[in-house]
Amino acid sequence: MRKIASILCLCAGISLSAQTESDALFMDKHNLCGGFVYGNTTWDHYWEGTFYRNNANIGSFKSNSVMAMANYGIARGLNVITSAAWIDNRVTAGTLIGQKGIQDLNVFLKKEIWAKDIKGFNSSLVAVGGVSAPLTDYVVDFLPISIGMRSKTASLRLLGDVQKGHWYGTASAMYTRRNNITIDRNSYYTTELIYSNKMFMPDVFSYNIRLGWRDGADKYFELIADRMNTLGGFDIRKNDMPLPGNNMDAFRAGVNIKYPVPVLNGLSVMATGMQTLSGRNMGKARMIMAGVVYQTAFMKGDKK
Repeated sequence: MRKIASILCLCAGISLSAQTESDALFMDKHNLCGGFVYGNTTWDHYWEGTFYRNNANIGSFKSNSVMAMANYGIARGLNVITSAAWIDNRVTAGTLIGQKGIQDLNVFLKKEIWAKDIKGFNSSLVAVGGVSAPLTDYVVDFLPISIGMRSKTASLRLLGDVQKGHWYGTASAMYTRRNNITIDRNSYYTTELIYSNKMFMPDVFSYNIRLGWRDGADKYFELIADRMNTLGGFDIRKNDMPLPGNNMDAFRAGVNIKYPVPVLNGLSVMATGMQTLSGRNMGKARMIMAGVVYQTAFMKGDKK
């Protein structure tokens, strides 16, 4: 298995950070929030197609990552969010050599396009556009050890949020367009032998649901469920390694919390735990993340 690390580590990391592309929270104008998140992902069983199995040639897969992210308030209801991660992937058995390095740069533009109080329910609709591109020339055709897919992407997310008192629910759906990639060999086998170093990367559709309690943007507890589905691709062949163009599906659930540090205004700590419950050509991964973010006024005269 090789594609699992790149997608699950990155998605898990992003879902942890403060005001993100998958929630309805915004930074005020000229305010900047930045921080670092540590992530750990492990699995020892995976789905080979729909067949659930382990593999003595891999043992357990272990990934550690550190993600840096920043969110800046351009205007009221308009934020730009950036992130990049350093990833270290290894296995505990076999001869696969671990890979580590800087992965991709992600940039999102987040806009509140509608907001209204309906009979005490604060409701809003948010649109998020994003792009990503690899920052280094890492090896992609070496899954599950590869640190990423090395595919340039463009995405669009629509998000709805409803809050009553401190209780809220958020639902979103996202479509991601992925460019085809170039691998370091001249032929490969999918369902047939392909004589090319170009590999088709199917697009991805995903959705995310959050239910929880929050007091402003710095104190919340939420339950999360998300699903990722590639729109095409093919299964891993029996007892073979995966390819970046495989059909990859995953359903995950978990919890996410954020709490301000009382002794230092603007500093908050966060933690997230996610478990993959079902999948296709994916590892049954457990993900744990923890991080800190600091929010401050970017321009003199503005309030934190």
